[in-house]
Amino acid sequence: MKHGKKYLEAAKAVDRTTLYDPADAISTVKKLATAKFDETIEVHIKTGCDGRHADQQIRGAVVLPHGTGKQVRVLVFAKGAKADEAAAAGAEFVGAEELVPKIQNEGWFDFDVVVATPDMMGVVGRLGRVLGPKGLMPNPKAGTVTMDVTKAVQEIKAGKIEYRLDKTNIIHVPIGKASFTEEQLSDNFQTLIDAINKARPNTLKGQYLRSVTLAPTMGPGVKVNPVKLA
Repeated sequence: MKHGKKYLEAAKAVDRTTLYDPADAISTVKKLATAKFDETIEVHIKTGCDGRHADQQIRGAVVLPHGTGKQVRVLVFAKGAKADEAAAAGAEFVGAEELVPKIQNEGWFDFDVVVATPDMMGVVGRLGRVLGPKGLMPNPKAGTVTMDVTKAVQEIKAGKIEYRLDKTNIIHVPIGKASFTEEQLSDNFQTLIDAINKARPNTLKGQYLRSVTLAPTMGPGVKVNPVKLA
């Protein structure tokens, strides 16, 4: 993969052989975000888990104390009083069966998170093939299949993020924007790490957090010392 001049320039500021303390890593990553837009700061965590085994899957959600800096658009599948509740809580889109063809046939994806009441999962299940690959399928572990739609919508709006292993056993999540203060990024990072440490599967032997890298959208990654995060 070819990198531009700015990226290569920024890469010189990072010592690839060093495992940084979390605070130093955050400070360095902020300096590397030199794009003309407010870059997202992401965390990439390589775990020692083998996601092919059901008992080593990691999936959950956590509310970041300072949010992600992104406006999140919420779609809620609900009916009757629950639909009214979702709209009152601030969901941008609320509906039921009528949304299926709109998503399936018209390719409508003007939303970032999908919430559903349990009774609507039969309807949402029909969209599994299109929502699943995009990571948008509601899931009880992530708190997006629930009767408490008010709490679900409010938490998402407040900065709730989902984390899960991808096919290579890596977790990728945003922890804020380059415009955040170091303290805000640090709080969000620590909250995420605490949640992921708690989610460690009991069956896992050996090292859990193999590598942890912080990176801005357009810049190089900075490796955090995983020993400091255990």
